[in-house]
Amino acid sequence: MKKVIVLGGTGFVGRSVCEKLVGHGHRVTVATRDSSRAKPLLHLHGLAVREFDVHDESALTGELRGFDAVVNLIAILHGDRAAFEHTHVALPGKIARACRQAGSGTLVHVSALGVDGMNPGAAPSNYLRSKGFGERALRTGVEQSGIALTMLRPSVIFGAGDKFLTMFALLQKMLPVMPLAGAEARFQPVWVEDVALAVLRSLDANPGGPAPLESTRIIEACGPDVFALRELVQLSAQLSGVRKGRGRPVVGLPDWAARMQAQLMEWLPGDPLMSRDNLDSMKVDNVATGKVPGLESLDIKPASLRPIAAQYLQRKLATT
Repeated sequence: MKKVIVLGGTGFVGRSVCEKLVGHGHRVTVATRDSSRAKPLLHLHGLAVREFDVHDESALTGELRGFDAVVNLIAILHGDRAAFEHTHVALPGKIARACRQAGSGTLVHVSALGVDGMNPGAAPSNYLRSKGFGERALRTGVEQSGIALTMLRPSVIFGAGDKFLTMFALLQKMLPVMPLAGAEARFQPVWVEDVALAVLRSLDANPGGPAPLESTRIIEACGPDVFALRELVQLSAQLSGVRKGRGRPVVGLPDWAARMQAQLMEWLPGDPLMSRDNLDSMKVDNVATGKVPGLESLDIKPASLRPIAAQYLQRKLATT
């Protein structure tokens, strides 16, 4: 059993991670700036909530004291360059320094597939560049510290409550046709429960005591199947039963039209469904490179998308 603090535990991935950790006997604390967001987690036996600003390095260091392990799930998909650097670069650096000062022995960080940690500046989008520089900040921050660092790089994550397949299914329920930017971009979707299990296995891989120096692992968290975005959109309709599984016609947009559509979406209130930076990210295939270990290295057999997505998409559209 470990004392684990989860940063970003109130989000889609965070809820599954917290459930998995509590279910395996770990004592879990969720850090959040707004404790009301943790209400869906309060049924988990023994889970605690601490309200503070994780971006305040002094407060962060103080709050990490007494914890054996730290899990960082904090990330954004949309924003300007400054927002990405604030969340994906500056924060991981603060977390690494805070772990060193607080004496935490294990740090698990969820990054992203498509990141080049050795040459992050070459990535095509603010999202991927900031994720890469964030990995570098973590490596630098824990160097020679004895902290066991695992960086998980998931492809797009699916599961009940996701904003990916569910969004495409709902759009096809409403729209007569699906104009699609980045239709041929490739993804290797991974189940949220497999990502949560990877976090758990990464923690358990360092049972206690000082880690070897320079002990950093990178793991690509991907499912077993590769899809073009067009195929995923069509599959979301098929599995959810839109037009008896036929879905809507999918029209791939040329780059100029895709960028115009994304820019229009950026102007709408709330988080956009698509941004120009998202399009830039899709210039890199979101599939495993095979250059680093996959989920199998953690003794995880990744689940196929179809049977799992069919269950939650049918339930969602039946109640919408």
